Amino acid sequence: MDIMLFHSIYGLRPAVSAAADRLRAAGHEVWTPDLFEGRVYDSVEDGRAYKDEVGVDELLKRAILAAAPLSERGLVYGGFSFGAAVAQNLALGDEKARGLLLLHGTSDIAENATADGLPVQLHVADPDAFEPHDWLTAWYLQMGKAGADVEVHRYPGAGHLYTDPELPDYDEEAAEQTWRVALGFLDSIDEG
Repeated sequence: MDIMLFHSIYGLRPAVSAAADRLRAAGHEVWTPDLFEGRVYDSVEDGRAYKDEVGVDELLKRAILAAAPLSERGLVYGGFSFGAAVAQNLALGDEKARGLLLLHGTSDIAENATADGLPVQLHVADPDAFEPHDWLTAWYLQMGKAGADVEVHRYPGAGHLYTDPELPDYDEEAAEQTWRVALGFLDSIDEG
């Protein structure tokens, strides 16, 4: 399985590389483009400031340029929080996408979006200030309307970016459960 994995608003941190290594150890090819061009941040505010300075359109352009040479292979798009939003946008725009793995985040869905049968798996803290219940319910319904096959996994008591061991949100039990379920999801796409 070929996976394009996008980093969070913190930038390309060691947790993203560790996640990619975990996926590679399971037999997948993984790319981790650096949308922030080497910048790594210690706070959400600093990462958002950079995102706002560069602009979402430019960051999406960087993501598209990273994925374009590989999209013919039929990618699974994935990402962490902000990177999940990027991954979602690319997957919904790529008719050859094989799947979408969202960790800690989602994005708006265009009215005319189509995702016929696209396997989608979301892992999210419960509650999550960045992904409130009302938002997730609307997102789930819109993804279903677009034709995606969506699974949502919630982790009570975990912090927003609970898979990153270097952040205060880290929850080892929730992170390990997330990776077990995600690897099973990827295997099911590979077999399909």
